[in-house]
Amino acid sequence: MPNPKNSGPLDEDLLTRIAAALERLAPPVAPAASTETGDAFVWEPGHGGLIAVPTVAGVAIELLKGIDDARDTLLENTRRFADGLPANNALLWGARGMGKSSLVKAAHAAVNTGRKGAARLVLVEIHREEIASLPILLRLLRGSRRRFLLFCDDLSFDRDDTAYKSLKAALEGGIEGRPANVLFYATSNRRHLIPRDMMENERSTAINPSEAVEEKVSLSDRFGLWLGFHNCGQDDYLAMIGAYATHYRLDVPAEELRTRAIAWAAGRGSRSGRVAWQFVQDLAGELGKALG
Repeated sequence: MPNPKNSGPLDEDLLTRIAAALERLAPPVAPAASTETGDAFVWEPGHGGLIAVPTVAGVAIELLKGIDDARDTLLENTRRFADGLPANNALLWGARGMGKSSLVKAAHAAVNTGRKGAARLVLVEIHREEIASLPILLRLLRGSRRRFLLFCDDLSFDRDDTAYKSLKAALEGGIEGRPANVLFYATSNRRHLIPRDMMENERSTAINPSEAVEEKVSLSDRFGLWLGFHNCGQDDYLAMIGAYATHYRLDVPAEELRTRAIAWAAGRGSRSGRVAWQFVQDLAGELGKALG
């Protein structure tokens, strides 16, 4: 036990060493990026705010097969927004691996083709865990002369999660409202962004079942566009692989490509755009071809 009689205020040198040690343990803070330059950012409020992304990982929009209606609708909506015309927030929901997030990034790239300077649309990714800070981000972007497409991948909310309230107010209903230069796109496996078993449980235990989940379900109503993605059939799956093989010049006889692609899907137990891309990556590696 320390002797209280011998203890005194911490000396200045010790405090300086403690502060220096804490700074070394803290994660590095990246410098805030300017939205006046660059076309893509990630919102990380705990690490400097907007972090510039030099190159967006994605595929060309013409390589996305089997989702023609969703592709055309989202591309037109995005183009209208970039042109300063009215456009809707969009929720891309449905089957895993069917190109929801790839379509958002591809639409952004396609719309920017031929645009220069401030006319180029800015893509800002916000992680699900940062949704509560969305109002701060909107205030930051409101005064910019550029137009911003906010993108949240795999958005969903679980029991006792109140972050959805920030999103509801930001999309529609808050006194500030969504800035005219900001549009919000989200992808989710859930049409209403909350689990079905959670909805059923709240209905069964509520005094008024019809109103039990209305507040949470109404979040999805803030999205003017609902684009559904469903599991693809074999023809669409093979069309995806054929498009990739042609684009990347993977020289494999058509019948062999078909046979191997079907076997790959059987081994994975599913067919989707993601499975098709994984097959193409494996095939390209085998052939010694880079997918650049």
